[in-house]
Amino acid sequence: MQAAIERLGYVPNLTAGSLASKRSKIIGAIVPTLSNSWFADAMDGLAEVLGGADYQLMLGQSSYHTQQEAGLVDAFLGRKVDGLVLTGVDHAPSVRDRLRRSHLPVVEIWDLTDDPIDTVVGFSNLLIGESVAGYLLARGRSQIGFIGADEVRSGKRLQGLRQHLQARGLAVTQATLVKPPSTIEDGAKGLTELLTLNPQLQAVFCSNDTLGVGALFECRRRGLRVPQDMAVVGFSDLAIAAACVPALTTVRVRSRELGCHAGQLLLRRLAESHEGGTDRARVIDRGFQIIERESA
Repeated sequence: MQAAIERLGYVPNLTAGSLASKRSKIIGAIVPTLSNSWFADAMDGLAEVLGGADYQLMLGQSSYHTQQEAGLVDAFLGRKVDGLVLTGVDHAPSVRDRLRRSHLPVVEIWDLTDDPIDTVVGFSNLLIGESVAGYLLARGRSQIGFIGADEVRSGKRLQGLRQHLQARGLAVTQATLVKPPSTIEDGAKGLTELLTLNPQLQAVFCSNDTLGVGALFECRRRGLRVPQDMAVVGFSDLAIAAACVPALTTVRVRSRELGCHAGQLLLRRLAESHEGGTDRARVIDRGFQIIERESA
C-alpha cells in the first residue's frame, strides 16, 4: 500500500478530514520577525509541543506592524485554524474584538496584561526595566542610558527603567531607538550616539543581547573598560551573551521554554473547548532573572 501511495504521489485531502472532525489540526502563530533568534527559539519550542499532539504550526511575520498583524489574523481565521499564538498583548481593537467573539483558543506571549484576549503567558517588560535600573543603581551607576528597538515591548522596558529612576529623583540620561530588527551594528552606533549626547554616561541597558554585544564592541573600540568605565546590560540571554568577552550581563527569559509553555496551554485550551469546559488559568507570569556576568 505504501509503495503504491509513493508511486502515485497520493496526498490525503486534509480539508475533507477537517470538515468531518471540525478540526483543521493547524495552529497559527504570528511573530514580529524570525530574523531574531529569541522569537525563532520560542516558535521552535511551540512547534515541538504542538507536533507531539499532531498539530501543524503555520507562521506569519507582522514586521512589527499592528495592521499587518491584523491582516494575518484574518488570513488565519479564514483558513479555519484551531488556535492562535500572538506575540505581545498590544493589538488593534478590531483584532481583540474579533478573536473574543470567535471563542477561538488564543495564547498571547512575550508580555503580560490583566486583560488578555484569552490566555497570556510571559513576563512583565515594565518590571524588567525597573529591575535593571535597580541593579545598576545598586552598583553605583546613576548616569544610565538606553539602546532599544523602536517597538512596543522594548518601549515598556524603557518605561520601567525611567519609572524606577524618576522615583529616586534621577532620569534616563538619554535613550536611542533603532528600527527593528536590530543588529550588532545598531548597538555600536547607539552607544556612540549616547556618548556624544552625554560623555559622562556610566551604564547602558540594551533592549536585547544583539544590541548589547554591539555596545561591548564599541566600548572595546574606544578603549573603555567594561564594567569599570561602562556597564552594559542586555536582554534575552542568547548564547553569544555568555560567549563574548567580557561576558554580557543580561535578563534571562528562556525563549524556547516560553514557546513550549504556550503550546501546552494551547493544547489545554483546545481540550477544554472540545469538552465544553471553561476553567483555565488566564494570566501566567513566568518571570525573569538577571544573569550577572562580567559586563555589569
